Amino acid sequence: MDRRKFVKTMTGVPPIAGEKTQTPPELQTITLLPPEKDGGRSVLASLWERRTQREIGPGPLPPQMLSNLLWGAYGVNRREGGLRGKPGRTAASASNSQEIDLYVALPEGVYLYEAGLHRLAPVAAGDFRSRSWWASAETAPVNIFFIADLARYIKEGQPDPHIDDPEVQKSYFYLAVGSIAANIYLFAASQGLAAWLHNCDRTHTPADFKLRPEQRVLFAQTVGYPRGGGDPRL
Repeated sequence: MDRRKFVKTMTGVPPIAGEKTQTPPELQTITLLPPEKDGGRSVLASLWERRTQREIGPGPLPPQMLSNLLWGAYGVNRREGGLRGKPGRTAASASNSQEIDLYVALPEGVYLYEAGLHRLAPVAAGDFRSRSWWASAETAPVNIFFIADLARYIKEGQPDPHIDDPEVQKSYFYLAVGSIAANIYLFAASQGLAAWLHNCDRTHTPADFKLRPEQRVLFAQTVGYPRGGGDPRL
């Protein structure tokens, strides 16, 4: 799959705060295809199929599938989500903090999912899927890393007077991870994909992904076709 040939489209939604990276010369920005609104199993049918599948094959996801996956995980579904005028997302966050960034490890490099523009901004060239720790995840087509940005916990307009408390912040970002991960699980179930939420390498990932001191590596979620089934490219 040549991701450089993706159709160039724009959602018309402004960038979300913090969504800006320097482009490594070896990689190009991937402007994702517009997410679809129909297709797959129903919500109820997907709930029946929701499960963790750890045996994931190496077959790449088609461009449209990758687009739908990332939008379903934490994309923008309305221009204003309410509190502090931020764009609305497909997953909830406490006090609308939107403190989680999705770093997407593909075979050729790591990208930051910029939900406002629905695109993948290059972060680091090279195969960093091994930072997901597990052998099956290292060869899967997509590994999504959940990174919390503590700098987004600001007092201005914040209804929680204890937002500076590290334990309160921890409760916020773990709630957000759970919401996003649940979306990914349901999307995978609706499309016949395998998904697996797991721990990851928190020691080396910050340097590899060029994270700032106030960013925290939390978990990773691996997505692909079930090994031995699904897409014929396995």
